[in-house]
Amino acid sequence: MKRFTTFLMAALLSLSILLAACAPSEAAPTEAPAGQPSAESEPVTFKVAVLPIVDALPMYVADQEGLFANYGVAVEFVPVASAPERDQLLAAGQVDGTINETLSTIFFNKEEVQIQILRYAFVPTPENAHFFILASGKSGIDAPEGLKGVEIGVSQGTVIEYVTDRLLQAEGFTDDEIATIAVPKIPDRMALLGSGELQAAVLPDPLASLAIQQGAVIAMDDSQYPEYGFSVLSFRKDVIDAHPEALRGFLAAVEEATALINADPAKYASVLSDKKLVPPPLLETYNVPTFPTAGVPTEAEWNDALAWAQEKGLIETDVPYAGSVNADFLP
Repeated sequence: MKRFTTFLMAALLSLSILLAACAPSEAAPTEAPAGQPSAESEPVTFKVAVLPIVDALPMYVADQEGLFANYGVAVEFVPVASAPERDQLLAAGQVDGTINETLSTIFFNKEEVQIQILRYAFVPTPENAHFFILASGKSGIDAPEGLKGVEIGVSQGTVIEYVTDRLLQAEGFTDDEIATIAVPKIPDRMALLGSGELQAAVLPDPLASLAIQQGAVIAMDDSQYPEYGFSVLSFRKDVIDAHPEALRGFLAAVEEATALINADPAKYASVLSDKKLVPPPLLETYNVPTFPTAGVPTEAEWNDALAWAQEKGLIETDVPYAGSVNADFLP
């Protein structure tokens, strides 16, 4: 009996081995194409700080059209009211990325690389200016020449002051002919311009368009000088290092959204209203601008902003272009 039991156990063991060998093997997971998730991967969520500016439209459209989801990315938009608030959240690691400017990136990276520019967000064109030097309707100024020696309201040490200096210098102004006065908050600048207490001020569009609607006059804008007034998409370096493929997907989605907007801008005018990117009085007349396709700032553009910051005494060190601008993730 004992010999029979041993024989039976051996037979059952052999049978189980045979059945295991004949069973279909489980397919190994395949790696997803670059920029796209595998079927089992969880979406990577990026927190992006956003000011109420038109520059953010492609990101909102990418979210609305499900393009981020197509690339296995989720985006949580974190509204901010000012550039200092945006920069504080970025520095504290409470957001992953944002729309900012070359100058802001230079300040972040003056000691070590903390953030990198991955793409242009908005670039002025002959049809769509980004920054305007506006004169009060009560000033009698209607051309750059009238701005010589006139105090222009700006937020000092920011892209607003940088663009002001460079635009006026491009018109042949000497340093002693350029006069600026610090008015950090845009609503204050608009109010003082409207009342005539400021003869001139610099505003970004579409708030510039609102001021024009209310009586301000264009003295000059950056439509002919795209090398100064552009904005960029930047992410924290540690986030880039941790999620390179997800960021490729993020930028691919933004690229697709940009193509959709440029092909049919009127289709997305409602997003400007829904996300409060354009003041209500402008919604019926505002034209959605053309957005830039994939690209990053040039080294010459970077070096010019750096030189300006050094001239102003805002920074003493050189901040290398190579560590701060990264084109490797463009689609």
